[in-house]
Amino acid sequence: MPLYFEERDRGEDILGYPRGSGQSTRQGRREYRFLKQEAPIKATCEEGTLCKTGFPEDVYSAVISKGVHEGQLLVNVRFRNCEGNRKVHFGSSAPADFRVGEDGGVYAARSFQLSPDPTEFLLYAEDIETQERWQVAVNVIPELENSVKEQKRLEDIVFPRQQNKHSGHLQRQKRDWVIPPINLPENSRGPFPQELVRIRSDRDKSLSLRYSVTGPGADQPPTGIFIINPISGQLSVTKPLDREQIASFHLRAHAVDVNGNQVENPIDIVINVIDMNDNRPEFLHQVWNGTVPEGSKPGTYVMTVTAIDADDPNALNGMLRYRIVSQAPSTPSPSMFTINNETGDIITVAAGLDREKVQQYTLIIQATDMEGNPTYGLSNTATAVITVTDVNDNPPEFTAMIFYGEVPENRVDIIVANLTVTDKDQPHTPAWNAMYRMTSGDPTGRFTILTDPNSNDGLVTVVKPIDFETNRMFVLTVAAENQVPLAKGIQHPPQSTATVSITVIDVNESPIFVPVTKLVRQEEGLLPGNILTSFTAQDPDRYMQQTTLRYSKLSDPANWLKIDPINGQITTIGVLDRESPHVKNNMYNATFLASDNGIPPMSGTGTLQIYLLDINDNAPRVDPQEATTCETLQPNATNITAIDDDIDPNAGPFAFELPSNPPSVRKNWTIIRISGDRAQLALRIKFLEAGIYDVPIIITDSGNPPKSSTSILKVKVCQCDLNGDCTDADRIVGAGLGTGAIIAILLCIIILLILVLMFVVWMKRRDKERQAKQLLIDPEDDVRDNILKYDEEGGGEEDQDYDLSQLQQPDTIEPDAIKPVGIRRLDERPIHAEPQYPVRSAAPHPGDIGDFINEGLKAADNDPTAPPYDSLLVFDYEGSGSTAGSLSSLNSSSSGGEQDYDYLNDWGPRFKKLADMYGGGDD
Repeated sequence: MPLYFEERDRGEDILGYPRGSGQSTRQGRREYRFLKQEAPIKATCEEGTLCKTGFPEDVYSAVISKGVHEGQLLVNVRFRNCEGNRKVHFGSSAPADFRVGEDGGVYAARSFQLSPDPTEFLLYAEDIETQERWQVAVNVIPELENSVKEQKRLEDIVFPRQQNKHSGHLQRQKRDWVIPPINLPENSRGPFPQELVRIRSDRDKSLSLRYSVTGPGADQPPTGIFIINPISGQLSVTKPLDREQIASFHLRAHAVDVNGNQVENPIDIVINVIDMNDNRPEFLHQVWNGTVPEGSKPGTYVMTVTAIDADDPNALNGMLRYRIVSQAPSTPSPSMFTINNETGDIITVAAGLDREKVQQYTLIIQATDMEGNPTYGLSNTATAVITVTDVNDNPPEFTAMIFYGEVPENRVDIIVANLTVTDKDQPHTPAWNAMYRMTSGDPTGRFTILTDPNSNDGLVTVVKPIDFETNRMFVLTVAAENQVPLAKGIQHPPQSTATVSITVIDVNESPIFVPVTKLVRQEEGLLPGNILTSFTAQDPDRYMQQTTLRYSKLSDPANWLKIDPINGQITTIGVLDRESPHVKNNMYNATFLASDNGIPPMSGTGTLQIYLLDINDNAPRVDPQEATTCETLQPNATNITAIDDDIDPNAGPFAFELPSNPPSVRKNWTIIRISGDRAQLALRIKFLEAGIYDVPIIITDSGNPPKSSTSILKVKVCQCDLNGDCTDADRIVGAGLGTGAIIAILLCIIILLILVLMFVVWMKRRDKERQAKQLLIDPEDDVRDNILKYDEEGGGEEDQDYDLSQLQQPDTIEPDAIKPVGIRRLDERPIHAEPQYPVRSAAPHPGDIGDFINEGLKAADNDPTAPPYDSLLVFDYEGSGSTAGSLSSLNSSSSGGEQDYDYLNDWGPRFKKLADMYGGGDD
């Protein structure tokens, strides 16, 4: 807030001068001196005075430097608002150069240089409601720098006077001052340091004082913004201020003497930073997204956009106004939306939103401070994207009025027709998804219509079998709807209903037994060859040319029945037995098949249930069949139970008795019936030798006629202890084997015999395979028992390319007797009729020919009785050139005529050639 001066010339005018200039100038005859700091410009009159709304002065003057920058505060103009509730708007006659804030401050609208001559313009104040208008003149006088610097005088802030505490009498104490705050515009261009005010004490006339200031901005961070001349007390600012960083500074001024003693109480100085419009509005988001349903009425809320301004929100600089700059597309109206200029709420102002035509609108929103003043306010823009959401304003419409389909009879879960629809709403939304319902034509519920989620088609599906002989055609009426109701005011057109014509195709059906399950009651024991019943089927195809049906048996577990293939008459081929394991709960089930000769042939099944009535064909028997009792009279009772495969009345109660033969039974034993199917067997004599006894018991049932049988109860009599338990069980068991033990022994013997038989068969098969492998060897290639022909002598064994794979190890043959030790000729006839081979170990592996040859060599070297055949012979060295030497010198010690080779005939077919050559007699 500026300081005000008193002008004494022709009248009393109040001239505004910015704080900090500190000027007392004399131009012509005008003289200025400091008065006091005025209250805010929109002031009311003091109490008890006559108040008149308007400007209190006719002319306001301001002395400023020639260089004016944009936003610079020039002068504050006072306006009296006596009613206090008037809404006054200020204006300027030169808006291009000067603008007026709502607080009455006159600011430079642009940066420019003042002319040497004073500039005068009018300032207007207008009541917004009553349109009443006031005006006042403002003179802007360029500053004379030289004279100002010479005659400049700062406002003095004087420390308040204190009471003299040492005087004997009281002095009048001046009340403390309330120092008004100093208002300093932000972003000032200087020059710096810029003088603000001078602080002094009235004791500076008698004392040498030093002044200082403390607080944030002086000696506390941020330091160095404000400085004070310690001698003159002149307070200055050193750089431009920023209200958005620090809005005000609170300093404390001190006065001390040269010794540092405090001579005045510190005074508080408040420096307020006046806001300048130096910040543009900023939107919280550069792109705003909103939605609005199509068909919305005017006034429907869409979304809210918000911008912020770093300037003072309580001043014009921070008061924002919103407006829509542009709308794209501009159909159906270029002004489909409007925005609340203060809150930023976007609402619809026109009807006609249709998603099927325009799915999205893009708005450019502008926010301007200075209450939206396009001349002085700063602006910024953002984008609002409004998506028009779909509502169900388009019903589904069938592509045809009638659809056709066909279905074979008795088929289910097949699609017979596809119903296609179109819907202009957004696909795959509840407003687009179709649902189908049948309004008529299917009273029995044989069809259902499912929706294909991808194509939205209706799939007419058969869910219950259809009989061609009953229904040949169905005509369905189908309506299509969406998952959500239609928007208000929209009705379903005729295209939302269609007709579906379905034709049923006749096919060959299976014959049906009548009834499918037939029950027959028959007494068991019916002999083979008796006619039981007749079980026939019917062909449901009345419109197909069928001949006769043929019957066959499908299931007859006990093989008791047969059916005539022509007339379906069922005859017994076995005895019906109720006690058969194939009968469950007296019921025997057999299944029969009926087949037609249609294309394709079809068959049907029927079940014959035979309820077998019981006859007394089974004698009762004792259970269990073994019992144990003590050899003394007490305790010796054994409980037995009679069982009968028949049922009442052919079963119990049973009669129990002991036979008269042999007499020892009744002599040793007695039986007493204790219930209908239970009896108690006990010793009649006092002592019976321990052992196993077969006790025959005659049991008779209650059938008509009754049936009885004699059951053998195997009773083990043993010595018992006081508790009635056997103590010589081992002796009794040794006396005889039970049935179970005998069966177990027989099973073991049978298993053992089977294993032996399998082993013998395996050995025989192994011998056959071994003989087969030997026969596969070509006798001509077998080197063991063939005479090799040599036509010429070569270089020895090194020149021979033998196939060593032909070398085989002969089977080992045990000799019948031990050969006598002695030396005989190698070609001498063996002692035994059959050739005897030396015993040698088997080769480690049949394929290890090297080991085989080595063992053969050892056998030939160590056994002097080895015959010249079937062994490798070692020959003497005949010289270099052949490791084996020549065989030409081999001869027998005796001539061939001296030998008897008839024994070669006994050596088998392999020695037949030798027998013919040497044992052929004269030939």
